[in-house]
Amino acid sequence: MSLRNHEVATHPFLKALYADDYYPGHVLDRGREILLRLCSRIEAERPAGLPALYPLTQAATEEFNDLQSAFEEAGSEIETVAREAIAEDFWFVARAYGFADADVEELIATRDW
Repeated sequence: MSLRNHEVATHPFLKALYADDYYPGHVLDRGREILLRLCSRIEAERPAGLPALYPLTQAATEEFNDLQSAFEEAGSEIETVAREAIAEDFWFVARAYGFADADVEELIATRDW
């Protein structure tokens, strides 16, 4: 996946979680892919404003919702530390694509973690 935004392309998504053995790497890899796909969608669709951005981020959030069972099967979960790290990366993506005024809670409004 080739991203045009250099800041995003070189960002270490979920870095804090990868550093903690509690979070299984193979599941984090899937989470990282969700975030990278989100970036690709933003680059392809070029949302003109927050009303166009939020459905993209919320769809990616729903993909994270689906990862909960994979975390649980690996003896982990999306708990406070993971929730914060994931939310921070959604906020990073929004800022990197020029949406500094995005509301992080709205970015991930569809979460159930």
